Amino acid sequence: MKCIIIDDEPLAIDIIESYLLQIGGIEIVAKCTNPLDAITMLNKNQVDLVFLDIQMPNLTGIDLVETIHNIPQFIFTTAYPQYALDAFNLNATDYLVKPIPLHRFLKAVSKAKEKYELEHKERPNLVPISPEEATPTNDFIFVKSEYENIKIDVNDIKYIQGLKDYIKIHLKQSNKPVLTLSNFKVIQDKLPNHFIRVHRSFIVNINYIRAVQKTKIVIDDIRIPIGETYKNDVLERLGI
Repeated sequence: MKCIIIDDEPLAIDIIESYLLQIGGIEIVAKCTNPLDAITMLNKNQVDLVFLDIQMPNLTGIDLVETIHNIPQFIFTTAYPQYALDAFNLNATDYLVKPIPLHRFLKAVSKAKEKYELEHKERPNLVPISPEEATPTNDFIFVKSEYENIKIDVNDIKYIQGLKDYIKIHLKQSNKPVLTLSNFKVIQDKLPNHFIRVHRSFIVNINYIRAVQKTKIVIDDIRIPIGETYKNDVLERLGI
């Protein structure tokens, strides 16, 4: 795995680097004290994991995540515990509060490695195919929930929400969502083209959209946020 460390405090970067050297198996591609420089590095390098502070000059870590369209896995490393809910709503792999104990850092990195291995096992190197061939044609998907694989009719899916370690699939005529421990992008790739990503943590079925507000999509009485980086694509897909 390749990573970037982003923190405006050089000492904090040194601590994370020393932990990674003890663990092994993760290559540090770049270390950035300026989040604007980090955006350039992320656009230029293939990165699998980002260690990211929150309170930084010019741009917060949360702003940075929402700015990068295809940001890889990221772990927040911050002195501020109050942003944890925001972090997990952005689908953060983990949230570490400074000073970070080594055992807690190990747990976060282990979680990131598991997600990385899962994605690469489920998405092996394939021969390129045409967009027509790549479009899912099944009317159903299977997801693992607890101890069984559940078959779900994709037309019954109203929207999907990515949370900390699992995904909620909200269904038509059901008040109880299906919970599955899965990679958010893997689920997205199984869905047909009437599903659109509107936020880092939300995919919606166009057929269930009741209204579109300035920064929200309304399905039933639920208001789903439109991420700033997804806004133009969403409006274009909806013809607005």
